[in-house]
Amino acid sequence: MQVTSIHIYPIKSLPAISLTESLVEICGLQYDRQWMLVDRQGKFLSQRTHPEMSLFQVKLKKDHLLLSHKLHKNSMFRLPFSVNSGKKKKVTIWEDQIEASLAGQDADEWFSDLLHIDCQLVKMGMNEKRWVKEKYQVNREHVSFADSMPFLIIGQSSLDDLNSRLDKPVPMGRFRPNIVFSGGPAFAEDGWDRFEIGGVAFKTTKPCARCIMTTIDLDSGKKGKEPLYTLSNYRKSGGKILFGQNLISLKEGKIAIGDPIIF
Repeated sequence: MQVTSIHIYPIKSLPAISLTESLVEICGLQYDRQWMLVDRQGKFLSQRTHPEMSLFQVKLKKDHLLLSHKLHKNSMFRLPFSVNSGKKKKVTIWEDQIEASLAGQDADEWFSDLLHIDCQLVKMGMNEKRWVKEKYQVNREHVSFADSMPFLIIGQSSLDDLNSRLDKPVPMGRFRPNIVFSGGPAFAEDGWDRFEIGGVAFKTTKPCARCIMTTIDLDSGKKGKEPLYTLSNYRKSGGKILFGQNLISLKEGKIAIGDPIIF
């Protein structure tokens, strides 16, 4: 088994950037979910309630993100990694509340205009720690703005198994993994505990419970019923539909496409 693709999502709930290699940090892959859109009350926004967020495009440059929109091709925004208005805001992501740094009025206005929502862009503060739930910690791990865990891995065979049951195949991007691997049977990742990629030790924590975001077409931003309906018929456990495995990393390092998965 080996890594076939690596993905980051610098702004939570916006589309992925695919990489050939990435630095592994304790809180996730470098730049992954370091920014997030919130409403004026500080509550995070996601495609669950705003599927049109899937229509943005994100490119990783040397010192900034270059943002655009599929339906507004002349509207672009440059977001420097160093951007910081000097102001902070208390934000809520699920049951967690933390202080985040406001990116500034220019970013807020650009996103608000395209989403037709009064929203703000925030960045994870340098000194802020959002802790992984204690029962999943090994060495006091923390996470960025991802839902609950720093990493998500899915086997290509698992998607192939799902697509063999669908009338219309869905791309891996619907499931927003960080790491995709080839080799092994479908859902091989379900039985893993600890393993290494590129000398970096990972540990599985829990299966990933899937939501309505998997039903959003990445090209149109429209919701459907698949693949959640089909998954519910054979991947449901304890009232949750499971696909992929959440991970923590036990050390920092670098992973790359082609790296073997070692147990």
